[in-house]
Amino acid sequence: MAQEDRAQPSHRGAARRQSGVRASNLPLSEPRLPFPGGARGAASASDLAHAAQPHSRHPPGQPRASPEAPPPAGARAHTPAAPSPARAPARARARARARAPAPAPAQDRAFTHSRTRRLAARARGSGVGLPELGLPPPRACRRRAVGGRWAAAAGSAAGGRGGAARRAGGGGAGLGAGARAGAMDADAEPGAPGLTAEDGARAPAEFAALHGPALRASGVPERYWGRLLHKLEHEVFDAGEMFGIMQVEEVEEESEGEEAREVRKKKPNPGGGGGGELCYKVIVTSENGLQAADPNSIFLIDHAWTCRVEHARQQLHQVPGLLHRMANLMGVEFHGELPSAEAVDLVLEEMWRFNQTYQLAHGTAEEKVPVWYIMDEFGSRIQHSDTPSFATAPFFYMPQQVAYTLLWPLRDLDTGEEVTRDFAYGEADPLIRKCMLLPWVPADMLDFSSSTPEPPDEHYQAILEENKEKLPLAISPVAYPRDHVFKVYTDIQQVLSHLSHPRFTFTQSEADADILYNFSHFKDYRRLSQERPNVLLNQFPCENLLTVKDCLASIARRAGGPEGPAWLPRTFNLRTELPQFVSYFQQRERRGQDNHWICKPWNLARSLDTHITRSLHSIIRHRESTPKVVSKYIESPVLFLREDVGPVKFDVRYVVLLRSVKPLTLFVYDVFWLRFSNRPFALDDLDDYEKHFTVMNYDPEVVLKQVHYDEFIPEFEKQYPEFPWKSVQGEIFQAFTELFQVACAKPPPLGLCDYPSSRAVYAVDLMLKWDNRPDGKRVMQPQILEVNFNPDCERACRYHPSFFNDVFSTLYLDEPGPCHVTRLV
Repeated sequence: MAQEDRAQPSHRGAARRQSGVRASNLPLSEPRLPFPGGARGAASASDLAHAAQPHSRHPPGQPRASPEAPPPAGARAHTPAAPSPARAPARARARARARAPAPAPAQDRAFTHSRTRRLAARARGSGVGLPELGLPPPRACRRRAVGGRWAAAAGSAAGGRGGAARRAGGGGAGLGAGARAGAMDADAEPGAPGLTAEDGARAPAEFAALHGPALRASGVPERYWGRLLHKLEHEVFDAGEMFGIMQVEEVEEESEGEEAREVRKKKPNPGGGGGGELCYKVIVTSENGLQAADPNSIFLIDHAWTCRVEHARQQLHQVPGLLHRMANLMGVEFHGELPSAEAVDLVLEEMWRFNQTYQLAHGTAEEKVPVWYIMDEFGSRIQHSDTPSFATAPFFYMPQQVAYTLLWPLRDLDTGEEVTRDFAYGEADPLIRKCMLLPWVPADMLDFSSSTPEPPDEHYQAILEENKEKLPLAISPVAYPRDHVFKVYTDIQQVLSHLSHPRFTFTQSEADADILYNFSHFKDYRRLSQERPNVLLNQFPCENLLTVKDCLASIARRAGGPEGPAWLPRTFNLRTELPQFVSYFQQRERRGQDNHWICKPWNLARSLDTHITRSLHSIIRHRESTPKVVSKYIESPVLFLREDVGPVKFDVRYVVLLRSVKPLTLFVYDVFWLRFSNRPFALDDLDDYEKHFTVMNYDPEVVLKQVHYDEFIPEFEKQYPEFPWKSVQGEIFQAFTELFQVACAKPPPLGLCDYPSSRAVYAVDLMLKWDNRPDGKRVMQPQILEVNFNPDCERACRYHPSFFNDVFSTLYLDEPGPCHVTRLV
C-alpha cells in the first residue's frame, strides 16, 4: 500500500482574525477530487427509517466506497462523532491557519493538472480514488435523479461543485470515484434537454414525499428543503464559500502553572493540546456572515469512511490509502510505506472520537447491525459545544444511493464565529452528558457509586408497556383426559419434521388447536385467557425478563445483590447505568485490574453486533447505536485443548424446559451441546472472531468443530482430572435453579407470569471460568451468558431424533413416560 508524506497545503491571502492569532484564508470551495466516492449499496424506501426507532425487548464493512448498508434517510438521534483528539488548546501564544479540508501529500502537490486529470480518469475507470489534491478536477460524468427520473450530468470545477463522479450501486471496496455507465457529458438541469418542465416542478413534491418524514424527524427546517434538493441533485459541496478551517498550534507559556494546565486539558476542544500540538476549528469566513433564515444555509458533508466495526482492521490493512488518510485526519503519527500494526491500533483507538452511526430499521438481523462512519476532514473538524451553533444529521439520498451528513445553523452567525455542534445531542441529564463526552472531555468519575441495585418496579412496568404485552386473566389449570391426542398448530419446521409422538398430531387451523407452538412472540394473553383458556402455549408472559440481556442482569441481582450473582458476569445497562459503569471501569483501571469488556445488544443472538474491547471510549460510543449492555469479559476462561489447534474457548448450551411458574417446575434436557473457538485463546486481537467467539455454525466459510457431549466428558476429565464433569454440571444446574427461582419470585411484570396454560423451552448458554474461593481453592465457576427463546434445535434433531418427542411429552403430558430429561425443581 503506497503511502504519502505529510505536507502543509499552500495558502493564499492573509487576514488577522484576533490578537495573537494569524490566519491565511484558503477557501474550502477549492475544487477537490473526492476521496471516498465509489460503489454504494442500495436500499428501498421501506428499508430506511429513522435511526432512533424504539428497540423491542423481544429476542428475535465495507469502506465508504461500498457501505454495507444504507443509512436512514435522516437520523438525528445518534450523537455526531468527534473531531480531533480531545486535548484543549492553551490560552498562550497561538498560530492559526485556515486550511483546505484535506492536506495534500507533498508529491501530489507537484502534480500538473494534466497528470491529475489522467489519474482521475484512471480512477474513474477502476473504482480506486485519489486523495484530495486541492486541484481542479476534470469534468466527470455522473448520473443523478431529478423528479424521480435518472438524468445525466457533468461535474463542474467551479465553486467546489461536481468533482469526480460517484458510482451508485455495484460492489467493491475501493475508495474511489466512478462514473455511471452510459452517463452523458452534458448538464441536465430542470428544463434542460431530456427533462420537461413538469419533471422540474414535480421534483420538490416527490422529494418531500420521499424524504420529508426523515427530515422532520431529524429536525431539518422545511425552509432548507428546496435548496437541499438542488445541492443533492447537483452534488454541490459549497461549504467552502461560507466556512474555513482554522489550524491552531498551541504553545504553553513557561509561566503557566500546573493547575492552569490541568484546567486547559479538560476544556472541550478536541483537536489539539499543549506542547506545540495542533487543534482545529471551523469558522464562518463569509464577509456577510451567515443567516439561519437563508434557504441556502444548509450544507452537505461527505463521508470519508464507512464500515462495520468487525471489518475496520482488515480495511485499514487492505484498502489503499485508507490508513494514511485516517491517520492524517486523526493526528496519528504514521511512518513508512506499509501499514504497521501500531498505526492501525492507534487509528482503531482514535476512531471513537470521530465515529458516527446509523442502522437499518428493517431487514435481517445481519442487515440491522449498526454501521459506523467518519465524516470528511471538514466535518471532522467541527468542535463540540454545549450550546452549539449548528446541527448535523446523517441523510441518505435514495435516488443516488448516497449518504451524507447535513449541516445547518441554529442561529445567525457573524464572520469569524465558530461552527460547533453538540456531541451529546438529545441528552439533557448533566451526569449522563458528562459520561457521553468523556472521549473528548476527560472527567474523573471515581467518587460516583458503581453500585447497581435492581431497578424499581416502574422500570418493569415500562418494559411491559413498551412490549405491548397484555397480561392474562386468572384461569384454572388445564385438565385433559389421559388418552387425549393434542392438536398442534406450529410454524416451526423442525417441530413439523420431528414430532412423531402418537399423542400429538398437527392441524393447519389455529382455531382448532389445543397447543399453539409458534416461533413469534404472543402478545395478547388477556384475550386468549378470556376466549380460549384451555389452549396451551409455548411461551410465558413476561419471559423477556429472561431472554433480554439487560432484564436478565436486573433480575439476577435478586440472587447476588447489586453486583449480581457469581454465575453472571458483572453487567451494566448502558442506557440506564452508564455513570455506574464509567465509575467501575475507572476504579478497576486505578487498581490495575483487568478491564476487558464485551458489549452486547439487548436482544440479538449469534454474537451479532457484539464487540470486545478495553477502550472506555469505544464502550461509551457504542451506547449511541442499538441498546446494549456491557459485561465483564471472561479473561480467564476454562479452555479445551483441541489437538488440531491448541487451547481454545468453548461454551456449553443446555435446553431447559419450564412447565410451570407456581409451583416452579423446571427440567433440563440430558444432552448438552458444545461450541468451540477455532484459534488458541489469548487476550489480544480482540476483533479476531475465531479466537474470541464460539458461534461458528452460521458462516459456511468458517470451520465448525463438532464434539458430542459423550465424547467431550471423558476428554474434559482427562484434561482436568481434579474436576469430574458430574460435579461441574452440578454447579451449572444450581445456577439454573437460582436463575429461575428469582425470575419467578415476583408477580408480573416484575417476574414471569403464572399462567397455567404456558410452557416454554429455553436454551441457556454458558462458559466456565477460573475463580478463587475465599479459602484459596481454585474452582470452575459457571458463567451464564444468555437465555434464548425458541432456540435453533437443528443439531438436537439431527443427532437425537427423539428430541421434540421428549420436549412435548415433558411439557404437555401429565404422565410423560421415560424421557431424556432431569428435573431440577
